[in-house]
Amino acid sequence: MARFLIIVFVGLFAMPVFAEDESSYFGFGGDSFLAGRSLSHQADGADDLFMAGETVAGRADITGSAHLAGRDVTMQGAVGGDVYAMGEEVALTGDVGGDATVIGRAVSAAGVGGDLRIAGSEVRLGGDVGGYAMVAGEDVAFGAAVAGDVSLAAQEVMWGEVAAIAGRLIVYEEEPGTLQVPERVVPEDRIERRKIEDWDGPRPPDWRRVIAGFLLGVIVVAGLAALIATLVPQHLAGMRRQILARPFHTLWLGFLTQSAVIGSAVLFAMTIIGLLLTPAMILLAFVGGFAGYVVAAYAFGVGLLLAFGRGEPDSIGERAMSAGVGALAAGLVGLIPFLGWLFVLALVLTGIGAITLKVIRPVFFADPPY
Repeated sequence: MARFLIIVFVGLFAMPVFAEDESSYFGFGGDSFLAGRSLSHQADGADDLFMAGETVAGRADITGSAHLAGRDVTMQGAVGGDVYAMGEEVALTGDVGGDATVIGRAVSAAGVGGDLRIAGSEVRLGGDVGGYAMVAGEDVAFGAAVAGDVSLAAQEVMWGEVAAIAGRLIVYEEEPGTLQVPERVVPEDRIERRKIEDWDGPRPPDWRRVIAGFLLGVIVVAGLAALIATLVPQHLAGMRRQILARPFHTLWLGFLTQSAVIGSAVLFAMTIIGLLLTPAMILLAFVGGFAGYVVAAYAFGVGLLLAFGRGEPDSIGERAMSAGVGALAAGLVGLIPFLGWLFVLALVLTGIGAITLKVIRPVFFADPPY
């Protein structure tokens, strides 16, 4: 049963993303939704476009907005609306009719009809920007003509021949006055220099902080699971066995339970009199969701260890190790674009279902106790 759990959670949710040629597509109301490892959108006539994967390429024009996430992201087609793109390498080579928000390590943008917000370690700007531009990076190649103001935070800037700023240039520096700006780009009287600490625009991803935050989250979840396993080992063991034995059973019950809690918050709000109870029900939904994730992550860790031939944990050290393995594995799978959050949602609902069975034990779901 432990091996079946691993197949269900990892195989069902993670493997489609890593498969070489597998991808999923869904179209609704003129919008296109794509997820997979290597994606290419080439169909004309789409309105909004949603893509998430390892390699993401939009090659056709769209009339609406583009929402893109992946390791290597490229938007070659023209976008009639806004663009929201994030990845390690992001390139917007087609024209954008609206605003563009781009964040990554190496990022570039061509023509943007509206405002541009871009941040990365390496930033390349080309084409015209119809609104303002907020630019943050270590190495910036500025080859754009901007019709509005520009906020710039950069260590090095290479000004292109066509670079021009029609509005103000606000430069954020560690030592104001160190960045050289050619007179042809913007006159000195339209340059305002500020300390880098005052920058409030987009920032390049701080991978050390991201990794530290991820590890901190894993430690917190593992620590709470280990603490619960130490204080109430039999109760947690019962919930863990329920999850491993009947994962879909607990997942479905968790869905019903969370739906009831969230739905009751809406109903209380509709009665006006019970409006004061609505925040309490919302808080209960969040607390229950977090508790469900902790319980399910522990069960996931035990299932992984059982799949590799280890026995059920019967000591504090083994329970702590199971909690750590489950929290780390769940966190890593949760990083998978698009499908990762489905995996996390499944964990949360499965844990809520196990807690419901342990605490309330609804008659229509009654089972022999574990």
